[in-house]
Amino acid sequence: MANPRGYHREAAAAQLGEYRWLASQGEAWIAMATERSSSPLARAEWLRTRLPPQRARLVLEQAELRERAREKFPDANRRLYTRLGLEQATDAIVAAYKARRFRHGEPVADLCCGIGGDLVALAGRGPTIGVERDPLVALLAEANLRMAEAENGENTVRFPCGVVVANAAEFSVAGYGGWHIDPDRRPDGRRTTRVELHEPGPEVIDRLRRDCGTGAVKLAPAAVLPEHWPPEGELEWISRDRHCRQLVVWFGDLAEYPGHRRATLLGESPVPIRTFVGEATCRLPAVQPIGRYVFDPDAAILAAGLLGDLASEHGLAPFSGTAAYLTGDRLLDDPMLACFEVMEVMPLDVKRLARNLRDRNIGRLEIKKRGVPHDPETLRRRLTLRGELPAVLILASIGRSATAILARRCREPT
Repeated sequence: MANPRGYHREAAAAQLGEYRWLASQGEAWIAMATERSSSPLARAEWLRTRLPPQRARLVLEQAELRERAREKFPDANRRLYTRLGLEQATDAIVAAYKARRFRHGEPVADLCCGIGGDLVALAGRGPTIGVERDPLVALLAEANLRMAEAENGENTVRFPCGVVVANAAEFSVAGYGGWHIDPDRRPDGRRTTRVELHEPGPEVIDRLRRDCGTGAVKLAPAAVLPEHWPPEGELEWISRDRHCRQLVVWFGDLAEYPGHRRATLLGESPVPIRTFVGEATCRLPAVQPIGRYVFDPDAAILAAGLLGDLASEHGLAPFSGTAAYLTGDRLLDDPMLACFEVMEVMPLDVKRLARNLRDRNIGRLEIKKRGVPHDPETLRRRLTLRGELPAVLILASIGRSATAILARRCREPT
């Protein structure tokens, strides 16, 4: 009877060998396939006459993943990926922002480094060692480091850096200037927000903190943290393009505001557009009638639980007990708040709303909603827009009724 463990080891070794070929010789094939045709089918036919099936598949996959990776990495065509690795990797701007927190020139360990999203950025500021237990993923991280060494951009690797195949739970960070870890959120195949179920879990991360108190933990924005972490570290929710990308728990020297929460908004550079710090203890004022302006808070503010703090700073109030919109009578210029000037407030009645839009010559309608079940695209089709002017429709539940707020955007979103 065949030994299944031996079979799996042989299969893994064979796959690793194919990825070694990809890292060493695949670049030319990816370039040729991409230049030859934009059609995946035509590329496949051309490659299959020149490469073994497994290598042709790898080249096709990398060409596809590089197309997807352009949203995350300006140097997407110089990196190698796995599907899961690309999905989980920190994008280049967020990674560069995080790397700026670590002291320049000091050695850092990037644990559970994956394909190297954070690793390459950290390596741009000082000696960095990536730690990854999957040999195949470690191979790609090493290749991405080497590719970054040849770049002339902001994240060029100028320091001694590398990747080791090791279990982060057994790696010692004693002697390092700091560490960063991205624990596995799907240890059993299903995503979880409970940090106690991540791998490595809180007990390993607390051991890292004892070995070296300066560290950062990358988590999902909705992560449920151990009770002792928030008062000991700084919690930062990082947003780009109105989407909250990740929560980082900063410990030791990296925590600029221990015991506080921070919401940070990034744009097209690692320099923050806006950062807001609070304790999430400020209660929202009472619900008020809709004023001249409606404000839509950035996703990082909502994830951080800082809506009350931000509302208090600007003298704003909610107009709904279920929707996280704010209102006021004063125009504000805060990147954390998308601002809309109210044109009309009415019950959500499709026929009445359609007449109103027609009378106002509105044909381009941005629809935003919270706390109501209506599907924006279904509603858009029912409104049969034929005008020329732009507007924004904000749907929210006020009391027991769905309310439509017709407005104009005061400034472009960040």
